[in-house]
Amino acid sequence: MSDCQVRPVTVDDVEKLSEISKETFKTTFDPYTAPDDMVKFLNEDYNVEILTKEIENPNSRFFFLMVEDDVAGYLKVNVGDAQTEQVKDNAFEIQRIYLREKFQHRGLGLVLIKYAEELARKEAKDYMWLGVYEKNYNAQKFYKKDGFKRVGQHVFQVGDDPQIDYLLAKKLK
Repeated sequence: MSDCQVRPVTVDDVEKLSEISKETFKTTFDPYTAPDDMVKFLNEDYNVEILTKEIENPNSRFFFLMVEDDVAGYLKVNVGDAQTEQVKDNAFEIQRIYLREKFQHRGLGLVLIKYAEELARKEAKDYMWLGVYEKNYNAQKFYKKDGFKRVGQHVFQVGDDPQIDYLLAKKLK
């Protein structure tokens, strides 16, 4: 898509990041999550204070995908000790990749994943990896098509609900 651009998120954007994070997570996972667990997760993980700390971590980076003047979605990547797991050596984690509902099914997810891959390659990483919810079949299909393979799984805590995420990795070199 030519009318979109990826731009870094700064602390000045934290309110918007919190809003988009809560909106996209809730839309994606509401069908699988009890209301109390959803509220607890969103309030604990996507509040301004937590997100500010994440933005300020030099090993984490956030990016907004802009379509005209609207935030269509966002990407969070981690390297080094900011990674949520040690999945592979010399790896690059895509921790979050979300599109707002009205921007889905337009090829924008591919824009974000390819942007992340470009960053990983520039940093001479051997692997990219991510976690995807075991019941999120559309996302699993999308990542498989892009060359990701399942290498494990872990528990992703949503409120008091321990959910299973599949760990997927893609070899870059």
